[in-house]
Amino acid sequence: MKYTDEFKRDVVALARQGNATQRQIGKDFGVSKSALAAWIQKAELAERGLVTVASDGSTDDAAALREALKRIRLLEQEAEVMRRAVAYLSQAQLPK
Repeated sequence: MKYTDEFKRDVVALARQGNATQRQIGKDFGVSKSALAAWIQKAELAERGLVTVASDGSTDDAAALREALKRIRLLEQEAEVMRRAVAYLSQAQLPK
């Protein structure tokens, strides 16, 4: 069954209130617990900017993956610079 984006947003908002379990909310609205969990996860990723949501409600996973990989490469480069700096500074501090 295809659910509207508005329906998904409403059910996710209700689940986030924490007044009922995801299982109970899913049962009340005829949605599986796994589908509800996926909707919640997608909403959280969209809020953090890790998944872009188009105006029609669809997500551009490929673009999000590219952005995540770009961020990972940058963080790996920063970590390498820090490792080299620590190695250099630790050699400079050795008593002779």
